[in-house]
Amino acid sequence: MTFLLAHLSDAHIGPIPRPNLAELLGKRVTGYVNWLYKRAGQHDMGVLSRLVEDMKAQKPDHVLMTGDIVNIGLPAEIALARDWLASLGGPEEVSYTPGNHDAYVADATQLVHEVFAPWTAGETAAAGFPYLRRRGGVALIGLDSGVPTGPFIASGRLGEEQLSALGALLEQTKTEGLARVVFLHHPPHVGGARILRGLDDAAAFEDVIARHGAELVLHGHNHKPSLAHIAGPLAAAPVVGVASASARPGGHYPAAAYNLYSIGREGDRLRINMRQRGLNEAGEIVEMAAVDL
Repeated sequence: MTFLLAHLSDAHIGPIPRPNLAELLGKRVTGYVNWLYKRAGQHDMGVLSRLVEDMKAQKPDHVLMTGDIVNIGLPAEIALARDWLASLGGPEEVSYTPGNHDAYVADATQLVHEVFAPWTAGETAAAGFPYLRRRGGVALIGLDSGVPTGPFIASGRLGEEQLSALGALLEQTKTEGLARVVFLHHPPHVGGARILRGLDDAAAFEDVIARHGAELVLHGHNHKPSLAHIAGPLAAAPVVGVASASARPGGHYPAAAYNLYSIGREGDRLRINMRQRGLNEAGEIVEMAAVDL
């Protein structure tokens, strides 16, 4: 049997509800100005709605949403984003992990963890990250790279505790013969993002993959499609980035897109095929690329 996994990221749900003066203290001031004069013109909720409609028509078995669901972490934003995530599917069908905009300030980070907890619940009673979900011969392992940072900084971090737990989950699910898919917001490989925007402990993440391996690593954050590899004990793990799910055509970044992964076995061999669907220059949603990973 083939498991069909959909991946979208960086929805940046808008428009931002009008904040009060107290909510604009600290980093949110620069973020709100950035939204008004830049991001509001880049992200289109109509585009996002059409992309989601097309994704649903493909009938994926599961959906991953890898963060930046909001913009400056206002409680009103988070409430809107929860409704949007619920529209993708229930917690059994959809998994989520936070991005840097979801951790814009410390109080937003805690609220995001509480509000989106049903979509980040693993198979054990313990809450938090990483979390594991087994679906159709696939191990979905979600990491949280979103941490509060200063103005004009969009970096992420996993920390020793998450990385250690990740290694244990990769080893456990390997012995079960599952296809291991790791997903997080920031590109987890060294050099995967510009300075002040990358994963601070990318080298440590690469060390975990080098020891334990993974069949697929998925991320967002850069607002553009990408493919890299991290060396593993037997084979390199493909590391795939996806465009923003709400990006208008003709903007600074590639137009909105999402990825579909068909994961299945042919005898003893695991096969993963990726298809990218998104907006072309005419604004039509089309199949843009297909590749075996």
